[in-house]
Amino acid sequence: VQLQASGGGLVQAGGSLTLSCTASGFTLSEYTIGWFRQAPGKEREGITCEGYSGLTSYYADSVKGRFTVSKDNAKNTVHLYMNSLNTEDTAIYYCAAEKTQCGPTLVKLWARSGLGQWGQGTLVTVSS
Repeated sequence: VQLQASGGGLVQAGGSLTLSCTASGFTLSEYTIGWFRQAPGKEREGITCEGYSGLTSYYADSVKGRFTVSKDNAKNTVHLYMNSLNTEDTAIYYCAAEKTQCGPTLVKLWARSGLGQWGQGTLVTVSS
């Protein structure tokens, strides 16, 4: 049972990048998916989640309108599409899966607790 995150890299400010999170050993669509990031010297931040039902989603103000989550159930994969990147988006990005609800308070608690299944993290660096 594991999550494999991929897609990080170096991108110029204003550019786009897509991260992917692939599950093995369990069905991702049955779980709430969260994306988190940790910038150097900062606490881990929950930036988005999508409920297992597909009916609820949350985006932090810092990424709203620029980041989008999309599920590919056939590939047991979730994608995080990141547009209009800026230097403040530089961080290690993590995906996680847990049987929980999705919302602003829960995603913050989730970031701190580390519960559920987590990917290994992928580094995104945005240059100015």
